[in-house]
Amino acid sequence: MAKDKSKSQGKELECQSQLNAIGDALYAIGGKWKLRIIIALLHGKSRFNELQRTIDGISSKVLAAELKELELNGFVKRHVYAETPIVIEYELTEYALTVRPVLKVLSEWGTMHRRKIRQRMKQEFEANRK
Repeated sequence: MAKDKSKSQGKELECQSQLNAIGDALYAIGGKWKLRIIIALLHGKSRFNELQRTIDGISSKVLAAELKELELNGFVKRHVYAETPIVIEYELTEYALTVRPVLKVLSEWGTMHRRKIRQRMKQEFEANRK
C-alpha cells in the first residue's frame, strides 16, 4: 500500500513538474504571434515594417507589444542606429535559437495535421455527394 501511494505521489510530482514547465514555455513563447515573429527573424535581422509585412495579419500595436515581450524574455535584441531617419532593427539572440528544435517539430506536426484535416474534409465531402 505504501509503495502504491509513493508511486502515485511520484506520478503527481512528475505531472506537476511537466505542467509547470509547459506553463513557463507557453508564457515565454505562447500566443498567436510570438513563434511567428521568431520564425520571421530566423531569416535574419529585420526592421519593424518589414516584420509587419512578413507576418500576415499582425497589427503594428500587437507587433510592438510582442517584440517588447520577446525582448524582455531574452529572445530578441533591438538595435537602434542614430541615422536620419533613425533605423531600428530586430534580431534573435543566441538564446532564441534554442527554440529551433521545437519549431521544427511543431512545423512538422502542423503540416501533418493540416493534411489530416484536409483528407477528412475531402472524405466527408465525397460521402455527402453520394
